[in-house]
Amino acid sequence: MRRTSSLCALGGLAVSLVCGGPVLGEDMNMGAKAAPSEAALIESAMSAAPPAVAKNATIVAMGADGKMRTLRQGTNGFTCMPDQPATPGPDPMCLDANALAWATAWMQHQPPPQKAGVMYMLAGGTDASNTDPYAQKPTATNHWIKTGPHVMVVGDAAMLSQYPASPDPDTSQPYVMWSGTPYAHLMMPVR
Repeated sequence: MRRTSSLCALGGLAVSLVCGGPVLGEDMNMGAKAAPSEAALIESAMSAAPPAVAKNATIVAMGADGKMRTLRQGTNGFTCMPDQPATPGPDPMCLDANALAWATAWMQHQPPPQKAGVMYMLAGGTDASNTDPYAQKPTATNHWIKTGPHVMVVGDAAMLSQYPASPDPDTSQPYVMWSGTPYAHLMMPVR
């Protein structure tokens, strides 16, 4: 069985680079099943961002070989990925180039670039620890939170001082996730 965790919370990219799968179309409890069509993957990926962003974004998904493949080349600098069915909640996402670089640094345990980037997760997000970027499951001390549809702003630590950074935030308003770590970022709910 492949693991799922808050490390996988960034959806398709994190699953492919760090979590070892699951491959799209695979269910952890049911084994292999028919892979979603490219049209279904594109539709899922596009649900992550506003239509004006999604319509011109590059769409990528993990292939059966575990490598990312481009389903549609975009023109606006955003990359969108479909939901990963094996994660606990919906997690399609759409990232600009700076956010993609930030996410890659996080997954590789490297210092993140200090360039502001935007990530859309308008379909929601997989639950995660609000204090430990690498927590794999809820514990009594890692402040597990449930996040609905949101936008993230990453890579600009200076702006974070203006927002609440409690380990147990009110997720109905903007707050800092992973405060006190190099991967602190602003979470902005949209509902």
